[in-house]
Order: sequence, then C-alpha cells, then structure tokens
Amino acid sequence: MYIDENAADDALVAMLIDGSEAAFDLIYERYWKKLYNEAYKRLNDSSDSEEIVQDVFVDLWNKRENRQIDNLHGYLLGAVRYQVFAVYHRRKNLPAFEEPLDYMAFSSDDADSGYMRDELLSSIHLWLETQPEKRREIFRLRYLEGLSTLEIAEQLDISRKTVQNQLNTSQQSLRESIGKLLAIAILLLRP
Repeated sequence: MYIDENAADDALVAMLIDGSEAAFDLIYERYWKKLYNEAYKRLNDSSDSEEIVQDVFVDLWNKRENRQIDNLHGYLLGAVRYQVFAVYHRRKNLPAFEEPLDYMAFSSDDADSGYMRDELLSSIHLWLETQPEKRREIFRLRYLEGLSTLEIAEQLDISRKTVQNQLNTSQQSLRESIGKLLAIAILLLRP
C-alpha cells in the first residue's frame, strides 16, 4: 500500500492503529533521527541512544491498538525522554530536576501513573496561571510545543538569554511549587 510521504501524522497514526506496516515505516523514517538526537543529547552515548529509539518504535508497534496518540511527535519525544530517565536511573545518576517536565513519562499504562500524570498536569496548570504572561508563553512554547530556546527567541523577538533566564526562573518556581508531587510521580513512573 502506497502512502504519501507528506501524509499528516494524524493520518499515519490512524493507519498504524489499523496495522499498516507502511505507515509504521514512514513514521520510523520521519522520526528516527529526531528521536536519536534527542536521546543522544541527553546521554552522549550512541549505543544507549540507538537502543532507546528502537525500544520506543517496538513499543509503538506492539501497543499500537491500545494507544491514543493525539500528537505523534510529542508522544514519541515523551517516550524517548522516559527511556532516557530510565537509563539515568539504572546508572544511578539521576538528573537534579533541571528540566522536570522532560523526564516525565506520559505514556505509561498503569492506573497510578495515569492518576499522577493528571494530578501533576493539574498542578502545573494551576502554577502556570500564577506566572507573568511572558513567562507563561515561554513555558508553553518550550514544554508544550517543544520549541528550542532559539526558536522561542525568534518567535517572540527577544534574546535567547532572556528565554533561558525565564525558563530557569520557571523551573525554580515550578520545583518549589510542585517538587514533592514531581518526586512522587517520578518514583511511581519508573520502570
């Protein structure tokens, strides 16, 4: 079955759920390098990064019928980040919550993790409402839309350093606001 290589992610996900190997192959081609780069920039280890990406794609195929994927790119990045966290955990050099949202596992299947995810997201949204408008926008672009600090700076017509400073302030404030809940969530969501 031929699939247009420019097919939208939503269409590919629908075909994937129906068991289309061609859709899976196109998703693999479209995202493998991006996911590998995401893992590698955090681990600086080629072998672990390749293994993580392979595991994510194997899981995507094996559990395709049981997943509700609204944002394929975000889903895949979240899965890679979760696997990176698992590698950190195995190495016993856990990150010190520099980027708390980057290490959350929003793809786990058990009820506890679903509950914790919902609680965490609710707490984040409440916290976000208390932040100044510009900081909220930067946070949203970085963590909800996945833009880089350079892309955010260009989009908002501000310096990259300003973006980084706002993100650091956000992270510190978020850590103070929901740090305990985040620590519990990470413990519950570990593999």
